[in-house]
Amino acid sequence: MRLPSSFALLVAGLAQIQAQYLINELSFGHSGRISPEGSQSIPNFSLQGRPNVPELLSNKVILTPVAPGNQRGAVWADKSLQHQNWIADVDFRANGPERGGGNLNIWLVRDGSHVIGSDSVYSAGRFEGLVLVVDQHSGSGGMLRGFLNDGTTDYKSQPNVDNLAFGHCSFSYRNLGRPTQIKLRHTETKFSVEVAGRPCFESTKIRIPSGYSFGITAASAETADSFEIFKLAVLTGENSHEYANTYNQQDSNSQGSDSQPRRPRLNTGRSGQTQVEDPYDNVIPDQEADKITSSKAQFADLHNRLQSVNHHLSTIFRSIAQNQGVDEQRHAETSAMIGELKGLMTRLEKLDVFEQRMRDIESEMRSMRHEMSGRLKDSENAIKYHVSDKHEALSDHVRTHTKSGHTKLIWVVIGSQCLLVGAFVYYKRRKTSPKKYL
Repeated sequence: MRLPSSFALLVAGLAQIQAQYLINELSFGHSGRISPEGSQSIPNFSLQGRPNVPELLSNKVILTPVAPGNQRGAVWADKSLQHQNWIADVDFRANGPERGGGNLNIWLVRDGSHVIGSDSVYSAGRFEGLVLVVDQHSGSGGMLRGFLNDGTTDYKSQPNVDNLAFGHCSFSYRNLGRPTQIKLRHTETKFSVEVAGRPCFESTKIRIPSGYSFGITAASAETADSFEIFKLAVLTGENSHEYANTYNQQDSNSQGSDSQPRRPRLNTGRSGQTQVEDPYDNVIPDQEADKITSSKAQFADLHNRLQSVNHHLSTIFRSIAQNQGVDEQRHAETSAMIGELKGLMTRLEKLDVFEQRMRDIESEMRSMRHEMSGRLKDSENAIKYHVSDKHEALSDHVRTHTKSGHTKLIWVVIGSQCLLVGAFVYYKRRKTSPKKYL
């Protein structure tokens, strides 16, 4: 039977709504405000810090202030995550001086508020779970790295914690003036991390059990970076609250029957995964109409099927109500992005004016170059004319004054030589003349 197009679109839309819904007890900041008006705490979350507790504002949590340095802050969920398919969005911002330092840690660990507290990955001891670290590793502009621990490794005593990372990517996060989003996605087949809408790293070998708690910690250096958290939104891809409750009950039963607690693990196959059946999958098995012979059986079958439809409709309405906050937030984010795009388009329109100004400047520079070349040639010709004229006049003047002076000097030299010759001849004659004796 072919369904009408409008009904098919409605079914597709309802299926998409059922795909994800917000877990309110594990989320904050998704509706614009972190805490109710007049409250100094986050519902279902606790704040920790050393030496001071993080500052809570209406739309953000300041884990570490800009001053003083060497501060630690943390926010931990009071309840644990009881789902296998989930998505976690964290919006944060980091501000600080040019040489500021610090790190931000996103945790999903067992009993994190007591085991981790306000520590970072470098000062934490043994823990069970996952942590993503954002810092300026090895002098980079920014890097996100992932670490796993099954409770056997003491990170605090490790000589080089950086070698334990299983994935990383580089990105800029300091002094951007806007929040940066980190998205964690976990399914039965893959774990992936996205930063600012771009893939960071992923793995098909990571399985994180349920029962772990979300938390965000930050630590600042002597010259501090300020880490601000705007949102932590946790969504699950499971279909209904009944499904979640059934899964929680199965998970608690499996944990109670097992002697060892479930831990995060790396595996290559899917043999160790727990297969959970949908409680609404074939709850009422299909029957042939010939088998329903009495009106009582017919009424009972109709009653059960109407109840099943009613349950499904209730699930749809609850999912719609829970996704209302997420839809509003996404609408606000989309509106903000459209505003930014309009601003960028306005800047692009100014490029034409800038290009025309550059052309005008280029033409003016060319005309100035031609004008300067002409003036330099005129100045060179004028200097040559004046120098040659003055040189000729000076040569004639010197020639005129030095001509008579040379003649006189020659006659003086000749006359003095003649006098010397005459005096010498006279002296010789007097010397050779005969002497007379008395």
